[in-house]
Amino acid sequence: MSVTPSSYSITMRLYAEPDFAVVGKVATTIAEAGGITTAMDVAESRHDRLVLDVTCSATDSDHSERLVQAVEQLEGVQVHKVSDRTFLLHLGGKIQVTSKVPLKNRDDLAMAYTPGVGRVSMALHKHPEDVAKLTIKGNSVAVVTDGSAVLGLGNIGPGAALPVMEGKAALFKRFANIDAWPICLASQDVDEIVRAVEMIAPGFGGINLEDIAAPRCFEVERRLRESLDIPVFHDDQHGTAIVVLAALHNALRVVRKSLSAARIVVAGGGAAGSAIVALLLADGAEDVIVWDREGLLSTDDTSLPPAKRELASITNPRNVRGTLQDGLRGADVFIGVSGPGVLQPEWIQEMAEGAVVFALANPDPEVDPADAAKYAAVVASGRSDYPNQINNVLAFPGVFRGLLDARASEVTTDMLLRAAHAIARVVTDEELHASFIIPSVFHPDVPGAVAAAIRGQE
Repeated sequence: MSVTPSSYSITMRLYAEPDFAVVGKVATTIAEAGGITTAMDVAESRHDRLVLDVTCSATDSDHSERLVQAVEQLEGVQVHKVSDRTFLLHLGGKIQVTSKVPLKNRDDLAMAYTPGVGRVSMALHKHPEDVAKLTIKGNSVAVVTDGSAVLGLGNIGPGAALPVMEGKAALFKRFANIDAWPICLASQDVDEIVRAVEMIAPGFGGINLEDIAAPRCFEVERRLRESLDIPVFHDDQHGTAIVVLAALHNALRVVRKSLSAARIVVAGGGAAGSAIVALLLADGAEDVIVWDREGLLSTDDTSLPPAKRELASITNPRNVRGTLQDGLRGADVFIGVSGPGVLQPEWIQEMAEGAVVFALANPDPEVDPADAAKYAAVVASGRSDYPNQINNVLAFPGVFRGLLDARASEVTTDMLLRAAHAIARVVTDEELHASFIIPSVFHPDVPGAVAAAIRGQE
């Protein structure tokens, strides 16, 4: 069942006649218009009017406007102001820098800054290997974007990407106590992006590439991994792949199938799809087909661009050609990282018995999860209002916690596999069922389990 998301929550300040019965009328009106009243406060009560602050949730921005219009129609009620709670939350940004040391007197200042800090700087000049130990570098990550592929919003630029990068930094802090810094670059040139990250790298213990469009992201990541001595992780690729593999392991346990024997169709040959395929193959999958706008990718198609040609070379062992529907006949698993509505629910009937469907496009999935559940044994999506949400927050905080703790210089495929298996194991045999194949992002064991796996201490 779909629920009303808090991301479309508004607060209306109402001026009303001095009759407390108006409180019930307002709540009833909002409910009749499909909204949910979550709070109602009397901000001021006078002999000539009541001032009410009413907070309610809607399904989207258009619905929010309809709720306001419905309340405006009430006799004796005036809508004075409407505030979008999501925008209020972002006022002034979501993160800040605070000092870990007291600066109350000259003695504190002399140690934290000059002259004491000079001694530390000279020590690091002589022993640069201690920089991570004596500075924030050992617990810091740069979250780098060019704003070219932000969420499902597309190429909206670095300024518009900043709230997302702030959110990412907040998640790093909340789930792994890592200090992360949004770095939004005013360039979508590969050379400039690489050079910019190389120049700021001395201040960070790791680089998290975020929302950079394919195929540019592949080249940026490859070159940075070659040139830097700190780990470079593209969350849109590898974070997604980790969580998908974790969920798939548990989904296949539910339907009693093995990864090596499963026929898997991946819709979307971009950054996420390519990384998912690579990790599936590394973990023992043998029959993976990729579908994209060119159809089912095959080495027979010489018109494919280089990245997809390379993807075709490692997939489609049965050389299946045609449409997505053609690829799905007899398949055990569908993994969608493409776009809304590409999978018709009825096609799932043509898949093998005990079909697994992961429809992960955001905000609108490849198929409505409720419709897919009519035919599939296990369904997952990227949405929080259905069971089995595939969310990268399960992976990247623990991944970087482990990388930073181990002072790692790179991210290996073996690390990614261990992280995926660790997330899967958080779901116990007693908990595992079709509607619970992946732990909640708030499960307290997840970050620690992933970090330990990255360090090789499972």
